[in-house]
Parts: sequence; C-alpha cells; structure tokens
Amino acid sequence: MYKSLFLKNGRIIDPSQKIDSVGSLLISNGKIQNLLLNNVNSASIPKDCLIIDCEGMIICPGFIDLHTHLREPGFEYKETISSGALAAAKGGFTTICSMPNTNPCPDNASIVRDLIKIGDNTKLRILPIGCITINRKGESIVEMSDLAQAGVIGFSDDGDALKRSDLIREALLYSTITGLPIITHCEDPSLITGKGINEGWVSSRLGLHSSPSIAEETMVARDIEMARLTGGKLHLAHISTEGSVRLIRDAKKRKINITAEATPHHILLSEDWIMGWAENEEKNLTGPSILSYVTKNTYDTNSKVSPPLRAKKDSQAILGAINDGTIDVIATDHAPHSYFDKATTWDDAAVGISGLETALGLLMTAANKKLLTLDRMISSLTTGPVSVLGLKWKELESLKENTIADITIINPHKKWMVDSSLFLSKGRNTPLDGMELEGKIAYTIRNGEIIYTDK
Repeated sequence: MYKSLFLKNGRIIDPSQKIDSVGSLLISNGKIQNLLLNNVNSASIPKDCLIIDCEGMIICPGFIDLHTHLREPGFEYKETISSGALAAAKGGFTTICSMPNTNPCPDNASIVRDLIKIGDNTKLRILPIGCITINRKGESIVEMSDLAQAGVIGFSDDGDALKRSDLIREALLYSTITGLPIITHCEDPSLITGKGINEGWVSSRLGLHSSPSIAEETMVARDIEMARLTGGKLHLAHISTEGSVRLIRDAKKRKINITAEATPHHILLSEDWIMGWAENEEKNLTGPSILSYVTKNTYDTNSKVSPPLRAKKDSQAILGAINDGTIDVIATDHAPHSYFDKATTWDDAAVGISGLETALGLLMTAANKKLLTLDRMISSLTTGPVSVLGLKWKELESLKENTIADITIINPHKKWMVDSSLFLSKGRNTPLDGMELEGKIAYTIRNGEIIYTDK
C-alpha cells in the first residue's frame, strides 16, 4: 500500500471554500497535506507516492449520503452493512447514514453500539440514525440522550410518519438539548389509499390506489410549524412535491430551523416511469411521451417508491429547489430489495430503489444537460449533509489542508449503461436498467486510502 497519493491536474471543486480550479492534491497519512491550485506552486512528492493523473476529471470532497437503508440486522437477504458499504464506495460515497428500519431497530444504546462496531469493520464511515419512538411504533419517545451518547447522528422513524403531533413536538424539544436533527417522513396515512404511486394520470390509467401530493404537504406544514414553535432542528426527508417546495421556501424566509433533502429519482424521474418501457424505446430523464403508452398495460414495480414518483411539474420544482438552495441535500434513499420483493403485483411489491450506484450517473447526466449546476450538485452531496450533521463533522465537507482525506474523483463524461447484475449492492431493484448515463466515479478515497477504482 502506498503511504501517499498525489492527485494531479484535476478540476478541484470544493463548494465549502468556493474553489473551482485546476489543481493538485498531495495526501499523506490519511490527511490532505497540500492543496495546489492553478499549478502555481509545487509540492515535494514522497518516494512512496502513487501519482494519479486526474486531467479531465473532477476532484471533490467525499460524498455523504444522509439516507441509506442497510437492512442489517434482520433483513440481510436484502442488504448487509458490508455489501451496502461496497455499493456506497462504488457510488463515490465516503460517509453514509444508516436508517433505522431494521429488526431489531436502534431504539436503545446497546443496538446503536453494535451497529457502530459492525460499521467500523468496513472501509466506509457509517453513522447510525436512531429511532424517534420505541420500536418505531409511534407511541412513546426513545431515550434520546442515551442514543445521542451512544453515537447516533439523528432520529427518525423512517418510512413510518409520526401521526401524533404531540410526539413530533416532544422530539423537536429534545433536539434542542441533543443538538441532533429530527428526520421526518412526511405522508399523512389517513389520506393515502395506496402506497408508492402518485394520485394522477398514471394511477388512473392503471386503476391503482394512490398517494396524493396533499398527503405529503399537510405533514410538511405541520412539522415546519412544530419546528417554529419549539426551535428544534427539523430535517425533512425525500421531498417530492411542488407544494412542499413552496412550504420549505417560505419557512426558510421565516428563519425556521429546517433543512430538506430530495433524492435523485424524485429530482429526475416522474410517474411516467411506472408505465414501463417498450423493448426498443429509448430511456431518457423525462421519459417518452404519454402517447407511447396508449397500447401498454404493463407497470414497473422497480419504480414503486415512497413517497411516490410525482408529476413532471413536481420533479421540475424539486430540481429548481436544488439549484437555488431551497433544498439543502441530495440523498439516495437507497432501499435495496430482493428480486421476489419486487416480482409481484403492484399492491404487494415493496417500495424503494437501489440507488447508491446510480446516483452520481443520474446527477452528472443532468449536469451535463445543464439541468443541474455542478456546484449545487456537489454541495448537495457535501456541505449540505454537513449542515444537517452539525459542526462535529465540519471537516468532511472540505479539501482544506490538514483535514481528513475523504475524496471523490469523477470522470464527468464517461458514458456507461446501467446493468443491475453488476451492482455490488444485494439490491438490484432499479428502473434505470438499460439506461445510458454520462458520468462515472473514477476513484473513491476514504481516509487517504483508495477504496474503489473504476476498472
């Protein structure tokens, strides 16, 4: 193993320092020793140094995923912490935050400590998110201080929305003590007749029960007002509607302590994808025209997610909110499932997309099409997540000298075809199979060590 790395002649993009310049990085002993911009300066390169020519590539801080499902313990047939870590590294992520929908779930300090030990045996930084309520039942709050001391970085009941307003209020009050975010899934179950599909033309066409936009927006509005009332730290997970964007934008104008995330699939896909694809039909980010569906009666359960893929006006609003900073974070909501979880009827199929290995390709394709700015793409994967995690993790967002060498290197114009059979994740459930993307991870470096390289 080389003790040092020299990354030369890459395009260095570091939003935390407002850097976008050709330059080089010298890494030694797990830290960034020298940041050289415009090749004005030179560094003394050690003899045991591996030199990587990054010409034409982007060098940026390591990606952070705030929303990853690792399934362990309890559902190891879908994913393990180890397999999820491999998939994350392939996707350019050096830090991932594991959601608590496991069995048993992390609602006590002992389970949290066990998860941290398992994560420490991988080459990634894995940060656990604890439950808000005991066993995620939505009945009573966990011992938040104990879980915070054990090492959780936030609290969430994941896909189970907190129906009781008194509990979200109590959780947000506790967050003023722990300083950790309350991460909410905003869908009012009383307004949902069927999970995973938007109330719109596709659900009507297929005759399926659905989830209307208002189910999300009423919960977003409630949680924002609870954050205003308590002063607590609220993070809104996987925002999917135009109405939610308006509510978040207004809340930020009112200086309410909230952050929000969106997924690559909610930004760039829409409900059209549920209709499936004809054999010789070209896949693209906006989907084929509605007319091409007239003779089709199929649907793709790999497009079933919660919250569901929405109308195109919603995805366009989310994209605009990423570009203007209203939405702080892009998170994958990586939700791996087995083949049999998806190869069934729509109503019986599990919700979720395996997203760690396709996130960068989707986002970089959008950036190359001028739909998304590079600066906002990278900041949404670095400085945005750190704004949620807090000052303790500030070092992770930057390429400053003497900071931890967590680095992602992107080949921005490399074209590749999504082939889920090659995923490192156990979950092969993606609607993107067969789609050509432009932009691929070249190297992922964690703590100065190369943990993934595209061969």
